Amino acid sequence: MIEVTCAIIMKGDKVLIAQRSEHMSHPLMWEFPGGKLKPAESPERCIKREINEELTAKIKVNQLLPSVIYDYGFRKIKLIPFICSMETEQISLTQHNAYSWIQKHEVDHFELLEADLEVIKTLNGQWK
Repeated sequence: MIEVTCAIIMKGDKVLIAQRSEHMSHPLMWEFPGGKLKPAESPERCIKREINEELTAKIKVNQLLPSVIYDYGFRKIKLIPFICSMETEQISLTQHNAYSWIQKHEVDHFELLEADLEVIKTLNGQWK
């Protein structure tokens, strides 16, 4: 099982999602940005590193959410989600095709990864 972190970056009633590139697994799907833990790396350190690498942005980690175990058939992941906020204003994509700030009612307009859809269920009213 692969341990992966993701950031639910909130700004008011919007959340940031990013579209995976054609060269990534699950090409062109949308996701909460994040990535795999390195050996001996804490999940919080991992998510800050990944967001800096992928979005060239700095975030504040506000809350750890319950992990989601998801089996994609060819790979099983443990997704460790964090509610975060931006510490920097600028976003510059280094790996993704695009990003969007969306409201909860817009989720159905994007093809989100299944594990990320499970994370949305754990937000318990924190995203209205």
